[in-house]
Amino acid sequence: MQIYRRLTAIKAISFDLDDTLYNNLPVMLAIEPKMQDYFRARFAILSPQLNKTFDRYFWASYRYQAIEIDKNIGHDVAKLRFETYRLGFLAQNITAQQAVIEAHAGVAYFVKLRSDFSIPTESHNVLLSLGKTLPIVAISNGNVDTKALGIDHYFQHIYHAGFQQSDTDSPEQLLRQKPANDMFRLALEQLAISPKELLHVGDCGFADVYGALNAGCQTAWLPKYGIGKSLRQIPHIELANIDELLSFV
Repeated sequence: MQIYRRLTAIKAISFDLDDTLYNNLPVMLAIEPKMQDYFRARFAILSPQLNKTFDRYFWASYRYQAIEIDKNIGHDVAKLRFETYRLGFLAQNITAQQAVIEAHAGVAYFVKLRSDFSIPTESHNVLLSLGKTLPIVAISNGNVDTKALGIDHYFQHIYHAGFQQSDTDSPEQLLRQKPANDMFRLALEQLAISPKELLHVGDCGFADVYGALNAGCQTAWLPKYGIGKSLRQIPHIELANIDELLSFV
């Protein structure tokens, strides 16, 4: 552990998910060919004459189109993926109703694949131990299914960026992706603590460290998997392994 700033009293810990609690890159790389096979099978039924490779390059123009239509959709990875698929199916002369059905099914299959792996035992142990003494929450820009991963029960709250459904007639609430402070603010409000009493743990120097510091929180940078962006500001501490957090319990 490297200490760059003096830590003050911590009353709760928040965790990024992807590339912090587990290595997400191999999971995402394994999904790509499976999604190509999935769409090849779907279009073989719906539009047999279409001869395409349904990779990220096929979907890229529809993704850009979705963002052009709604600038905020980039904060919601699930909704952006749905719109990308829907527009892609429409462009291949699939009916509007069927395009919606196929887009929903495609997103569901993607989330199932990206949530089908095992969390390292080390991460389970750390979450279990920390949760006995401190409230812990998850703050993620992604859409991994924490219940499918078997880690949802560790967290007092789980925040995913994007449009949040409401049980009332009020409009959807948008929680912008980190480094925006929307999810940090909501976590602090629901935990009833001040910003400096939250320690945020994450791999990305931009989304996690820069975002949490701008929200007034303390930060623990965990660049173990080498995926996140480089630092823009100095974190409070740098971790080599997640189990170094056990020194706080």
